[in-house]
Amino acid sequence: MTTRTAGGPKGETLTDELKRGLDAPICLTWELTYACNLACVHCLSSSGRRDPNELSTAEVFGLIDQFAAMQVFYVNIGGGEPMIRPDFYDLIDHATSSGVGVKFSTNGSRIDASGARRLAAMDYTDIQISIDGADAATNDAVRGEGSFATATAAMDHLAEAGFGPFKISVVMTRQNIPQLDAFEALANRYGAELRLTRLRPAGRGADSWHELHPQPAQQVDLYNWLIERPHVLTGDSFFHLNALGDQNLPGLNLCGAGRVVCLIDPVGDVYACPFVLHDEFKAGSVRDPGGFAAVWRTSDLFRSLREPQSAGACASCGQFDACQGGCMAAKFFTGLPLDGPDPECVTGHGEAALAGVSAGARPEPTLNHSKPSPVAFITKPRR
Repeated sequence: MTTRTAGGPKGETLTDELKRGLDAPICLTWELTYACNLACVHCLSSSGRRDPNELSTAEVFGLIDQFAAMQVFYVNIGGGEPMIRPDFYDLIDHATSSGVGVKFSTNGSRIDASGARRLAAMDYTDIQISIDGADAATNDAVRGEGSFATATAAMDHLAEAGFGPFKISVVMTRQNIPQLDAFEALANRYGAELRLTRLRPAGRGADSWHELHPQPAQQVDLYNWLIERPHVLTGDSFFHLNALGDQNLPGLNLCGAGRVVCLIDPVGDVYACPFVLHDEFKAGSVRDPGGFAAVWRTSDLFRSLREPQSAGACASCGQFDACQGGCMAAKFFTGLPLDGPDPECVTGHGEAALAGVSAGARPEPTLNHSKPSPVAFITKPRR
């Protein structure tokens, strides 16, 4: 891409401009609550229990007003399970009436027939139903017994209510990559859009990543499958795969952390990346003077991320321009330096780098809202 972008120097690419950061994020991830009725083994935020200090309804309304003033296009709402909050529908109504679009992810457990009709009547609302298997055995091994049936029941209710093309969101694992065609068939059955995302070793995912993350041959399969299906949504999840071929996958081909995206957690803390809930990447709080706008525009952390980044250990690799060094979150939680190769580097550099990382070098997640009962990872789908 060589087209000059608005406000940028002549000859600057869109990617170059985005790396410097924007006056407001294009979108942001907002976790409304850590409360959740599931205990997914790869949960990025180790959700389960509500934090007693989570933002009040009045604070949430005020934050939405800040988004509107900053002209944030939309927010990705998640959790935990966001629909657990008793003020959930009020918050959605306030956002959409303020011109802030809402996309929210849910496990579907709170979408019954009446809830689906209510959601279908709302403007500017997009829904993602999360599953991690195209069948109950594969899905429930990761998300919990009965979760596949719950999610598909929610899809049935949305379809019956005439909601429109909701999304089916899937985290790619070595167990479900063989089911890519089945996921596509499921989406087609509901007239839904399919959205695939990358597994990150954050939260409870730090413990299950080594058993769940796709194997090298599966990365190639996934890349080829996606290249043939540009309509399948991925965001910036798989730009590390671009080193596999001459054709880049659709989406943002760079790490947008602190540049075009960020995360706000249930207590109002702002993190550079939705996948790195760790003190090293906390930029401030919406409860600080100046609110979210001040954090976004003046945070020292965000300013540093917007500075030109060194290719580091990847400088000698001819594929750096294609993959941009990979995912910051994946590197951080596997103990690799941020200027090192992605742990799933498709040229093999990540595997070599991981071999030199001691167990003690991997950062521990700062927060854990898991419920007291242990979360067991099932290595094989139940039959």
